[in-house]
This record gives sequence, structure tokens and C-alpha cells, in this order.
Amino acid sequence: MISIPIWLLVILVLIGIWSVLDKILIPSTRWVLRRRINRVIDEISTRLQIEIRPFQLTKRQVLIDRLIYDPKVVAAVQAKAHARQMPREALMAKVTNYAKEIVPSFNAYVYFRIGYWLAQKIARMLYWVRIGTIENQQYTNIDPNATVVFVINHRSNMDYVIVSFLVAERTALSYAVGEWARIWPLQTLIRAMGAFFVRRNSKNKLYRLVLERYVYMATREGVCQAVFPEGGLSRDGKLRPPKMGIIDYMLRSFDPDTDRDIVFIPVGINYDRTIEDRSLLRSLNPLAEQRSRWFVTKTSIRFLMRGFWLMIKSRWQRFGFACVNFGPSLSARDYCRQNGICFNRMDNAARFIQVESLCRTLMSRVSKIIPVLPVPLVAAVFVDDPEAGFSAFEVEARVNRLIEKIETRGAQIFVSNRSRVQNIVTALNMLKIRHLVTETDGIYRVDPDSLDVLSYYANSISDR
Repeated sequence: MISIPIWLLVILVLIGIWSVLDKILIPSTRWVLRRRINRVIDEISTRLQIEIRPFQLTKRQVLIDRLIYDPKVVAAVQAKAHARQMPREALMAKVTNYAKEIVPSFNAYVYFRIGYWLAQKIARMLYWVRIGTIENQQYTNIDPNATVVFVINHRSNMDYVIVSFLVAERTALSYAVGEWARIWPLQTLIRAMGAFFVRRNSKNKLYRLVLERYVYMATREGVCQAVFPEGGLSRDGKLRPPKMGIIDYMLRSFDPDTDRDIVFIPVGINYDRTIEDRSLLRSLNPLAEQRSRWFVTKTSIRFLMRGFWLMIKSRWQRFGFACVNFGPSLSARDYCRQNGICFNRMDNAARFIQVESLCRTLMSRVSKIIPVLPVPLVAAVFVDDPEAGFSAFEVEARVNRLIEKIETRGAQIFVSNRSRVQNIVTALNMLKIRHLVTETDGIYRVDPDSLDVLSYYANSISDR
């Protein structure tokens, strides 16, 4: 018989449990998970038009190391350490933190089994999701080795969900996500979906260099990406001027003769209702009272609870249509050859001019394919004459005239002739339910306090 203290017995038991976990259970679980992930990758690779690149399947730590010891990053660290007379190790520690913050940890199983399912359920619960136009034949002719970049107008934070859901049968997208999403556990899910975090207003040159080299690395390896050149959500419904940012990082070292091609695909997205509309308009008013985080959280929870309650009572109604159009692609290689330019051989000033010109060209293509939906059409009728009152018949007649006017410009209108009357009446009722218009004896008028909201939706088609 050997007597030992109870505390020592507890320690020995814990060590034994840890040994079993470390040597048997955890390796077995990893093996099962990896086997499932590999099955998902093999299954999905047979149907994706743009395949998952080896770069996306590389271990995250390997990508972090590649980014940390990128020649340009190392040279910048050495120069800064010498200029400031500080230890190189201290700067390398900062670079390591930047790299860990930026580099995603793409997981095909999470993306296509969890993320796709969530995106599908959320999108279809909130909207009638539709694809308006898509150049299928054109996309099949894209070089399979090219890096495809979807260039999207930014209407709502739902853009990430809607576009990812609609293109999941074709490819896996990598987004640049702002700091708003860096909260646990959301940031873990976002990283697993292949997105990378960006400090949008950072003036730190070393951080910007690390971000630039990651974007270049991913682009050169053929990772399919989605960018929002506006740099943020549209505040008034109109397209914002493009910011070069990510697109400049993609093209800064691009050599059309030796690098794989970069193919930009314009994407136009629009909604019958943008969830953040009032908040976006409020941000334009410098005199508006700043909302606290508690107020935002409380309002969001109340909105979600009200939606769940309506679902339970079978009274939930979708927010109308969410429509996406895919336009004709633009090859960076062809663009460089047609204009006689080579981005990687230009100084900063000359390159900025050319990248800005390319961004404006892309945004012009995006503006031409933004879907024209029922609610923006009806809103435009009231905004054109905010003092007048209209019957439902008069609203329909004015919308029809507006459609004819827009059609002459070649715009993409998502209102079918067969169900046009029903779409217009439904849009009018949606505005009434939201108290954006009022009805008295069958006559509809603008609520003066809501004219800015109606203008927000009308602005989305004002350039059409």
C-alpha cells in the first residue's frame, strides 16, 4: 500500500486525461475533420468555375511567415529601425501582430457547409433574392488561371451575404472586412470564410505595407476576391467616388507580360429596403446626436425580436427584392496593352493617375448595371413631386413612364411586364407600412419627415 495526498492524485488524474486527449482523441478528431474537409474540397472542386487555389489551403502560420519575411517588408523594417535607432526585433514584433490580424484562415468546410447555409437562410428570409443579368458565356471564356475580382457597389452590410450566397456555386470569395467585425466569435467565423481584416483609416506606413503585400500575395496566387471601391456604405443612395486602395495594391506590382491576368467583373446590387437606411442618412447630419453603443445594441435586439415574433405569428413579410447584376468583365492585361501602360514600372504619381482612371471605368460599368427595383421607382415618383398627391393608378402610370424613359438608356430593370402592376402596388404598400407615405381616401402623399428616406431610394436609380 502506498499513500499519496489527494491533491497529488488529482494532478496525476489530470495529467492522465491530458495525455489521452493529446495523444489519442485530439489527433483522431483532427484526422476526421481533415478527412471531411478534403471530401468537401474534392466535391466542390468538380462544380466550381473558379477553383479554390492552393494558397487558400495553405496553413495560416505558413502564410503569416511568408508575409513577415517578405523582402519588401523586411527591407522596410530594417530602414525604419535604422532611421529611428530602435531594435529590429521590436518592429518585427509589430509586423507579426499586423500579419496575424490580416491573414485569414480559410476553411472550405465552414465556407461551403456553414457559411453558405447561413447566407442562404438569412438572404431568403429577408428578401426575394434574384439575379437580374449575368454574362454566363463570357465568364466561361475567362482564363482559369486568372485572378477574378468582383467590383461591387456598397449599399448595405448585407452585400457580403447576398453576393457570397449567389456566387457560392461558382467560387469562394475573399473580402476585405472593416474593424467593426473584429469581435469574438464573429471574427473567427469571418476568418474561416476567407475574409481579411483592414484598418481602413490607418496612417501607419508599416501596417499599410504589410496589408499591401498580403493583397499582392493573394492576387498573384489567384485568390478570387470581392472589393467595394467606394470604401464604405453609400450614405445618400448615390455611388460614392472610388477609392484606389485595394485595387492599387493589386496592380502596384502587376506585370502584364509575366503575371497571371487580373479580371475585374462589375457587380451592381440594389434593394427594395436597406436595413441601415435611416442610420446612414443620420450620419450625414453633423448636428445629429451621437448614438451610444447601448442604444445601437438595444435597437438591434428589439428589431430582431420583433422579426422573430412576427415569424412565430406567421405575419413576417420580406423587405422586398434584393437583386444583383453581373456585367461584362475587364482584363487588366488587355487594359494595360490597349493603353500602353505597365503599372509596376511607373512612379507613384503616374501610377495613381492610371489606377484612378481604371477605377472610374469600373465604377462607370457598375453604375450601368445597378438594378432598377420597384421601391426605388415608386420613391422616385414621389420625390419628383413631393407636394402632390397620387392615386394608386396615377403612381402606376408615372412608374410606367419612368420605366420607358430608363429603358431607352439601356438600364437593367427588374420589373416584369407580367407582374408589373403587382410589383408597383406591393412597393407602394411597403412605403405605406413604413410610414414613408400616407394614404387618405385613396390618395398617397409624402410624409415630409421621410422625404430624405424616399430620396435615398430614388438616388439609387438617379443615374440610370
